[in-house]
Amino acid sequence: MACCSCSSSSRIFPRILILSLVLFSFATAPCAAGRVTMSVYYETLCPFCSGFVVNDLARIFRDGLSPVVDLRLVPFGNGRVSPDGSITCQHGEEECQLNAIEACVIRLWPDAEQHFPFINCIEHLALTQKWNAWQSCFQETGLASQPVMDCYNSGYGTQLQLQYAAETNALQPPHQFVPWVTVNGRPLGDDYTNFEAYICRAYDGELPEACRGKHLAIAQQTRASRGGKRNPQKLAILLAFCIAVWF
Repeated sequence: MACCSCSSSSRIFPRILILSLVLFSFATAPCAAGRVTMSVYYETLCPFCSGFVVNDLARIFRDGLSPVVDLRLVPFGNGRVSPDGSITCQHGEEECQLNAIEACVIRLWPDAEQHFPFINCIEHLALTQKWNAWQSCFQETGLASQPVMDCYNSGYGTQLQLQYAAETNALQPPHQFVPWVTVNGRPLGDDYTNFEAYICRAYDGELPEACRGKHLAIAQQTRASRGGKRNPQKLAILLAFCIAVWF
């Protein structure tokens, strides 16, 4: 009987050791990286907004951060919606028109790699007080003009504006100024030009080159604090399943 007991134990202990190693590998493996969502609430003829788009936001594409970021542009800003559904923009009717045009471009070409050059073109013209030449951005970026004009003339651009108005007005906490920037829903407040650091801090995958130096230190510190931890309940279920199958 003693020999039987000893033989059974000699089979069980190695199995437990193997299971432990498997579970340890699962628990310490990094979680799958998810893209960071960055939302920018702005209006087309606001000088601070135009400056941010042209001088700062373009760094996402120039510095190689675009593969890890879902960039959402929301052109409405400090506009107001009347009870009858009409929209009043802070910088007048021309801003309402350009907000709607940009909304149409974003809807027609949802990929930021495609629509951002057009938005950047308009905002660059706004910075130089030449926004009336906005149609030149079609030729500059290669986007087709007819779908955009159809979107705008049909009133669909206004519908998109009303959707953006509802989203902007539902922000918690409410936006205090424009541009109002959030990263994964967290408002950056006055530190919005430092958005790259917040993106690097939020990203769980292999850090791109733009996150080197200061940004890398911020990201590593935050990642260490959360540790890519696994759910203990899921580990317990996995352990029970492995034991049931093994034995």
